[in-house]
Amino acid sequence: MAVKRITPEEARDLMDKDGYAYLDVRSVPEFAAGHPTGAYNVPLLDMGPAGMVENPNFLAVVEKSFPRDARLVVGCKAGGRSARAAALLERAGYTNLVDQKNGYEGTPLPTGGVEPGWRPKRLPTSTQAVPERSYDALKAR
Repeated sequence: MAVKRITPEEARDLMDKDGYAYLDVRSVPEFAAGHPTGAYNVPLLDMGPAGMVENPNFLAVVEKSFPRDARLVVGCKAGGRSARAAALLERAGYTNLVDQKNGYEGTPLPTGGVEPGWRPKRLPTSTQAVPERSYDALKAR
């Protein structure tokens, strides 16, 4: 079964009203440059010498950080990595997942332009991670 994709506004509402946590699967530098306020960071991919490579610790860090019934909004930059991460988490047994389409920045449209994501929609953002929600802290658990 495919993970439901939702808008940035729907993601914010789930976080505000239903206790969902935002799991940002972008790289650590992307997260540090700005992210949804209160987000957790576990990169699906890391920057390597030849570009982005799979983070071999992704699933293990998520499993240490969230129970399988945790309510999670999964997001990234434009929607591709979060869709992959959400599918991976669903296969691992996570049951309360949604994928935030258009990511933090937005999704390029085939006709040109961008369908806006979290930041362009002026939803709450931060460049400061809650200390226990940074990738280093979650990895150290």
